[in-house]
Amino acid sequence: MVNSVGEIRYSKLNCIDLSSPDIQNSVSLLKQACLDCGFFYVINHGISQEFLDEVFAQSKKFFDLPIEDKMKVIKNEKHRGYTPILDEYLDPVNQINGDYKEGYYIGVEVPEGDPRAQKAFIGPNVWPAADTLPDWRETMERYHQEALTVARAVARLISLAFDLRSDFFDQPVMLGDPIGILRLLHYEGHVSDCIKGIYGAGAHTDFGFITLLTTDDVVALQICKDKDAEPNVWEYVAPLKGAFIVNIGDMLERWSNNIFRSTLHRVLRTKQDRYSIAFFVEPREDCLVECLPTCRSEENPPKYPPIECEAYLLQRYRDTQADPSSYKIV
Repeated sequence: MVNSVGEIRYSKLNCIDLSSPDIQNSVSLLKQACLDCGFFYVINHGISQEFLDEVFAQSKKFFDLPIEDKMKVIKNEKHRGYTPILDEYLDPVNQINGDYKEGYYIGVEVPEGDPRAQKAFIGPNVWPAADTLPDWRETMERYHQEALTVARAVARLISLAFDLRSDFFDQPVMLGDPIGILRLLHYEGHVSDCIKGIYGAGAHTDFGFITLLTTDDVVALQICKDKDAEPNVWEYVAPLKGAFIVNIGDMLERWSNNIFRSTLHRVLRTKQDRYSIAFFVEPREDCLVECLPTCRSEENPPKYPPIECEAYLLQRYRDTQADPSSYKIV
């Protein structure tokens, strides 16, 4: 399962073809991947390479702006907009500072007057001025919609892996009306130093249901298949052009009663700049996350109490991210 190239150890991940007519094989590959390491590739997902290249080009245009322009669209209390370097603190035990990355959050667009906009993660997005970045908003909104379509296709395979009907997660309270958070990321070309506690992104598990990640060709992502092992054993995940790297999050761990476990991962920066785009998929804010009916029994009762998605996400964000009120707005 591991290839060694010099000092770099690569993890071999299952590759799931969403265009394959053999659904049972796809379900088997996904289930094996989630039991093994919680990470897998998804290919032939329907988003063209040409469009992916355009999304990355538009992302780079934003991060190339002067810092004073980026600070004009700083992250607000809804977690929309720009996040500067050191904003996030994913591994406070081992990090001396926050993550050495900058990002940009984009969620589901909900008008200010909509009753749902009163919720913590719901509302209008923050957008750069159209005269500064023409077509930027349109590109990101299209990508958000297309990534959500891919996420729903993956969720149907997860449903079948749990012997549920294929549309189980398509319910309105789940992925029919979800919290989908697109995050553009830029890691500047400075080298991480684990001994000194300097990371591009500190070791963490993702908070939600699943994450769809697409990256450039810079090798930087590491995973730890057994997060309870001491010491942790880290393996690199090789970028795969045109593919999504998918991983399961803490909510799916709770839903599955620890059958599928979220995976510890981190980013080590190199001398090269790195760009990636993460799409975090969560159910609707009022979804009650509780043990799935096929994941419990008398011998294996639920390990976690039910919790609403919004309450869970709020606590996790408070634990890891800077308070928007602390920003100095330009």
